[in-house]
Amino acid sequence: MPKKKIKNKKKKNSIIIPNSYKVEKINYDKIRHETSVDQSDRLVPYNLRQSGSTKVEMLISTRVRKSPYWHLSMKAGCWRATVYNRIYHPRGYVKPEKGGAMVEYQAIKNHVTMWNVAVERQIRVKGPDAEKFTDYVITRDATKISTMRGRYVILCNYKGGVLNDPVLMRIADDEFWFSLSDSDIGLYLQGVNADKRFNVEIDEIDACPVQIQGPKAKALMNDLIGDQVNMDEIPFYGLAEAKVGGRSCVISQSGFSGESGYEIYLRNATLYAEDMWNAVLKAGKKHKLMVIAPAHHRRIQAGILSWGQDMDQEHNPFQCNLGYQVSLSGKGQWDKQSDYVGKESLEKMKQKIKNGEKPYKLQLVGLELDGGKPIEDYANDFWLISSEGGGKPVGYITSPWFHPEKKKNIAMGYVPFEGNLNNNGFPIGNFGKKYKVHLPKKYSNKPVNAVVVPIPFTESVNANTREVK
Repeated sequence: MPKKKIKNKKKKNSIIIPNSYKVEKINYDKIRHETSVDQSDRLVPYNLRQSGSTKVEMLISTRVRKSPYWHLSMKAGCWRATVYNRIYHPRGYVKPEKGGAMVEYQAIKNHVTMWNVAVERQIRVKGPDAEKFTDYVITRDATKISTMRGRYVILCNYKGGVLNDPVLMRIADDEFWFSLSDSDIGLYLQGVNADKRFNVEIDEIDACPVQIQGPKAKALMNDLIGDQVNMDEIPFYGLAEAKVGGRSCVISQSGFSGESGYEIYLRNATLYAEDMWNAVLKAGKKHKLMVIAPAHHRRIQAGILSWGQDMDQEHNPFQCNLGYQVSLSGKGQWDKQSDYVGKESLEKMKQKIKNGEKPYKLQLVGLELDGGKPIEDYANDFWLISSEGGGKPVGYITSPWFHPEKKKNIAMGYVPFEGNLNNNGFPIGNFGKKYKVHLPKKYSNKPVNAVVVPIPFTESVNANTREVK
């Protein structure tokens, strides 16, 4: 009697883990640093060994801070985190078996989200020389920034390397807040003024932001703020004072997503975190608010750079498409007259580029990838790029992700600089040029085709000054 074929039935409680979360087997004996990528203009090159995910438990001590919102993030379901500005940084709320980061993507595209971004530490510069000091440490013209307005700015070292790219907020005539990317710029700013030549005090303050991002952000904010502030009158990067949950906050129309959005900076956050956070949750119920991790999938689409990932202190503004920040004022005039850190180096570099010289090796570009499984999670390595015909790598990917609307993977990455300039005279990629991208095996068993395209991949709701130009 023939045996009956038994159909494989999925267990009721079986977990299907998306491909992007599966752990790839790595032969660590075969891992070598890739030397064919020209990093000769860096003192400390990027480690281009393809070592995959970190399979160890990270031992983190009290040297890493818990923000005032950390316990609230845990309550909201945070299941993984990284370290940013020496603070725990939530990087996932929806678990892989529930759809992971792409569920969070749908929330920010269709409804409204709240992010714990207390890691954006606030460094306050206050005193009679606050404007003069701020103007000295940023490349843009601080004198053109009005009170209760913000700007996206960069700080460079004397060589022209990008030290940080904070959002700068002018709270008062004599008070600026630097809302930091990942680095110890607070210590740097104190060092710049070690001789006390500027009459200012420079300190970190207990003002911690959350971001409200998504198409329903304005509706939520109207319910949250009520008649305290007319949200229609706050321009992009405009600031306002308001109470949220009965506590004093600074509201900014800004964000890290390319969607409509706001940031709420809670004063005395250590004391009043719950009051503000819970007020947002309450107001957000009817708008389908979801607490999510910072939406890197959406910021990549918008061409918004992440310091430490897309650039660092060994990149100059021109090679990471931030040349428009050099000698640019807050209102668009060129040729900032006053001195600032890095001015001499940056002006020389700008002149070399104008003369057709190539003062650096690699240029940040946008890439659309043809082939490979959807990249739906963070990259663990700087994945390698070869020329169209294959062969030795010539560059590397910094920020990849799957673009649901384009139905293909996109990425920002560095390839050899070919001297192409935009209409404003700033370097850009060679649009249409083709490369091969070496994805991990879980995404593709062979290098996939890629083509250089303009950034942003998707336009922002607001013309975001964080976007590369």
